[in-house]
Formats: sequence, C-alpha cells, structure tokens
Amino acid sequence: MDHLLCGLAADPALSAGLVDRLIAVADDDIAESLAVRKDLSRAQVAAVVARVPESGVRLAYEGLLTAADIDPVTQPRAALALLDKRAGNPEWARRFAADPVLEHREKLAVCPGLPADVRENLAADPDVRVVTELALWTTPDMATRLAGHPHAEVRRAVAANEATPPDVLAALIGEELPPPRRCLVCDRAAPPFVQEPQCPRSDCDLPPGASCDGSHESTTHEIQEAALRNPGTPTEAVVGFVDHPSMLLRWTLATRPGLPPEVYRRLAADPVPGVRADLAGNPAIDAALMRILADDRDHEVRRRLAGNPNVPLDVLVHLADGTRIGATLLPRIAAASPGEVRQLGQSPNPAVRMLVGQRRDLPPEIRDVLADDPDAKVAKSVAPHPGLTEARLRAMVDRHGVRVLAKVATNPDASPALLEYLTRHEPPAQKAFREIARHRNATARALLDCLADRRARPIAAGHPALLPSAVVDLLTDADSQVVEAAAANPALPLAVMSDLVPQL
Repeated sequence: MDHLLCGLAADPALSAGLVDRLIAVADDDIAESLAVRKDLSRAQVAAVVARVPESGVRLAYEGLLTAADIDPVTQPRAALALLDKRAGNPEWARRFAADPVLEHREKLAVCPGLPADVRENLAADPDVRVVTELALWTTPDMATRLAGHPHAEVRRAVAANEATPPDVLAALIGEELPPPRRCLVCDRAAPPFVQEPQCPRSDCDLPPGASCDGSHESTTHEIQEAALRNPGTPTEAVVGFVDHPSMLLRWTLATRPGLPPEVYRRLAADPVPGVRADLAGNPAIDAALMRILADDRDHEVRRRLAGNPNVPLDVLVHLADGTRIGATLLPRIAAASPGEVRQLGQSPNPAVRMLVGQRRDLPPEIRDVLADDPDAKVAKSVAPHPGLTEARLRAMVDRHGVRVLAKVATNPDASPALLEYLTRHEPPAQKAFREIARHRNATARALLDCLADRRARPIAAGHPALLPSAVVDLLTDADSQVVEAAAANPALPLAVMSDLVPQL
C-alpha cells in the first residue's frame, strides 16, 4: 500500500489535473480513497472504474455510478451493488438469479425489491446458502413459504427476518410445522456429530459445539434464539422460555419488551448475572423491579440499570455511589426536567453532580458552579460544556491539573491561546495532545507540540493549521499513518503535490 499516494487521493485540495494523474496509476487502495471524493467528474468516475474495476462497488454505493455506466457481464459486483441500492436494471436480477457463481446469487438474494419471478428462482436455488440469504431479507409472503423449508438453516433465517408474520414466527418455535430434514451439521457429517472446539479442517465453517443427533438440535436452538430476538414474535409464544435450561434463550428473553411482569420478576432471580444485567437495561421493567435490581450483588447489573431510560431518579442517585458508571450521559439524566437538573446539580454527593455535568445544555448558572466544583471528577464532566469562559477553564486546569486537562482540550470554545497553554502544562497529559491535535482552534505552535506525542502525531499531521513546511517534512515520517495524514492535509503545497504524483 502506497500510503503517500492514498493520502493524496483523499486530499481535498488536490486539483482536477492531479486527480487525473492519480487515476492513471491507481491501484485498489488508491481507488478506494478516490471513490469517496466529492468532486469527481463523471469522466473521472468512469476512468477510476476502467482502471480498477473492483472500485465500482464503492462508487456505486457512493451514488456515483448509474445503470448506464455498468456492464453486468464484466462488472458483476458493481451491478449487484446498484441492485442493492434499487438503482439497477431489473433484467440484471434475472441474469444473476441463474449465474453459475454462487457469490453472485447470494448477493442478489440480499437485494430489496426483487421481481417476483426472481425471488421464486432464488427460493428454488440448489444451494441452501442462497435460499438462506433470501429467507433472511425477503417479503412476508415468501418468508411464510420458506418457514416450512426442509433445511433448518433456512428456517433459522426466516425466524430472524423481521418481515416474517407473527403467526409464522410462533409456528417456528412451536410444534405446528413438520420437523426439518437437514441442517448444516448433518450436511457435513453423519449424525450423531458434535463439532470440535478446534476443528482441524480449514474449509469448515461450523461453530464450536454445533451438533446434530438426527434432531438438528443446535440449529433448532438457533431458530428459537432468532425468534426470541425478533420483535414480531408474539408474547404468548415466548413467555414459556423463561425457565428454559438454555442460558442463551433466557438471556435473549430478558431484552424483550411487552412481557408480563411475572416473567420479568422470574428473570430478575436468574442465576446468570448476564441475564439480570440485560433485564436491568430493559426499559419495559417496572419501577418496583428496578428497586430490587438496584441492590443486585453484581456490578454490571447495577451499571446497566443506571443506563435504563426509565430508572427512577432516586434509584439512580442511590446507584451513583457504589457503581462505576463512567463518563457518559445517562438517558435518565438527559431527560431530567429543569427542576431535577437543579436538584442534581446541588447534590451533596459529587458522584451525582458528575452525572448531571455530562449534559451539554445546562443553564449557565449551574454549568459555572459545576465548573468551579472542588471535586475533580465533577469539573472534568462539565469541562467540555459550550459557553465556559477561558478564565474559568484555565482556573479549572490550575485547580485540578492533569485530571481535567484532556477534557478541557475538548471544549469547543477553547481558544487558540488556551490550547497552547495546555500543551505546555507540567506534568503533561498525553491524551490532551490527541484532543488538541483534532481541535478546530489548534494553532501551528500547538500542533508542533502535539507532533512530539506518538499517538497525537498522525492526528496533528492532518490538521490544516499545521505549517506547510512541517507537513512536507512529515511525508518522510517513519510512521505510515503520519505519512498518509500529511499527504491528505490541504495545507500541503500544490507544487509538492504535483511533484509527488507520477506524471502521465
């Protein structure tokens, strides 16, 4: 991979003439960078595809190709990409439905809006992989037909398809349908068979533990899991799984909305912490159950409960003390009323003040009080808030030092002078250099300081405020990421760009 030329291909300052010269020498990687440019002409798009046919897929998804630009015989993948975008010729679909290349038929089966006769041909495909792809994405009527397919893998895909009608989903995990006759496991080995954890066969794609004793049990389990995840499966069809011996099925059930309160209460007593954790994050559980889960012995259960958008505010305050919630805006905090925001901001508990400090729409008087907070984690939480003055941000750094440095550097109103001040802080905070390097107000002087930090260097190399001479020097850097970022920097002088791009 030529990182320098790939970077140049993405440089927004590259002239049309230099783009033409790059197209003439493009390989797969350079074409990938060229394909996302917003200024390619129709002639340049055609030239990229002619030079690197594989780039047609990306160009099609970027909306730069039309059906008139593509020959499905010589550019099948690009043609399939246009079909996937509903921008292809319907006759192409009929052609690909009979294509001897399996990959093409599989890709076609994923495309939306296929003609009815094409869907019929795909449903009758001799390779189950094609039928499975169709079943996963097809229309309700075709999903209904495929639900009784003799291959269990097709039924699993139908169970995962959210277009499958509810009664069909219920039948897939009930006893209404005749049992399947085949599965991927018994396709590969005569039952009884259990896949080894470390299969020596390089061509084997069965997951570890996949098994079939004649009843296709592992795929049947996957059908049940897919149906439990599918929001269209009727409640009455899934509630019986609350006591299922499969941990995975109970775990899946814990995330579903609309279950009876008794089902949620039984899941809250599940011995598997992961089941209780997913239940705790489920917005459908009631406040009474949340109060029980707030005292769960497992930390992840309490952390997930804190992220539940419907958790009562007093429960969240209780959780704040003994739960590592992290620097994130919780949904319940985001939805807090103005009165609740004032209440949280005045809490004697710094962990609670830290939570409300994550909002970015605080009234100025609350924002400023939190910025002056004596507790570093509170100040750190509010440091990126718009509207904080430079004096207040500097005072925050002087008070708390490296603990708040990186967050202050993310403040959108941080001035150029403040950012330079942060780069000179002793001791330094390495993460602050990365934040300064991507800040829109970073100066050339601040960026030069950021170049000294290994992880900030690639970011600073692409900043348009970097001195052109420094950008040129970085083109020979030992780090290929730095080279690519510098080459993509619009501050790179045009004369240097011209020297770098091979002549036609």
